[in-house]
Amino acid sequence: MTGIVLVALSAILFSVSGVLTKIIEADGWTIACWRGLIGGLAVIAYVEYRRGGTPRSLAFRLGLRGWILASVGSFASIAFIYAFKLTYVANVAVIYATAPFFAAGIAWLVMRENAKGRTLVAGALSLLGVVIIVSGGLGTGKLLGDLLAVAMTLGNAAYIVLIRKFADVPVVWAGGASALQHFVVGALIGTPLDVSSQDAALLILFGVAFAGAVILWTEGTRLIPSAQSALLGTVEIPCATLLAWVILSELPPIAAVIGGTVIMSAVLWHAAIDYRQEKQRV
Repeated sequence: MTGIVLVALSAILFSVSGVLTKIIEADGWTIACWRGLIGGLAVIAYVEYRRGGTPRSLAFRLGLRGWILASVGSFASIAFIYAFKLTYVANVAVIYATAPFFAAGIAWLVMRENAKGRTLVAGALSLLGVVIIVSGGLGTGKLLGDLLAVAMTLGNAAYIVLIRKFADVPVVWAGGASALQHFVVGALIGTPLDVSSQDAALLILFGVAFAGAVILWTEGTRLIPSAQSALLGTVEIPCATLLAWVILSELPPIAAVIGGTVIMSAVLWHAAIDYRQEKQRV
């Protein structure tokens, strides 16, 4: 039960990202800088707390593969922030739900890992949903944001595959290093000291929510099957859409509703089968 609660809470915390990104008036790199600083420091504290008797030099060692993982995560995160700035929250949240299927495709290309039949079907349906959503952005000024959401999803899919390929890399610390990369680059490109007091408070909240979501997800996934974790992760999508509607009065366009329905049907169908099969094996 503890694992279920932790993963569900992490999904809820992740869901506030879209609303916070839109409310904050600062540019994307300034947001990345603040979130990177606060999130990075929080992850450092968490890794230090969790390392136990492991030497600090090992707990905080990444190596070349770890920095590659962190850099891929950094690309996905900045695309994530700008996607929310430039398109509807629901569009980004729903497109992101297809990441596991993109990951399956990348794993097949890179590692020649066979995908299950239902994964191929769900992936094809999800890709159709993405095409519907992106086509809805044509002529609306939202197309770039939708394309960035696709780029972010591909980046996260690559991140998922690299986690498996680089099994010896400390994933949480790689996430912390990614956050610190954003801090450094954001400080150079953005204007982190030129923000209003309201933005500063929201940026701190954003960083804390990000770090809390990562830590809760890490702890929760240790306690429950991966299929159950994936199913609970879908909580983020309706939460993000609801928050955008309540706080921003933002309703997704009809293309997002149709495409999102296709994607969510595929995701939930696939996750439900995985969960049922995993439960039968226990």
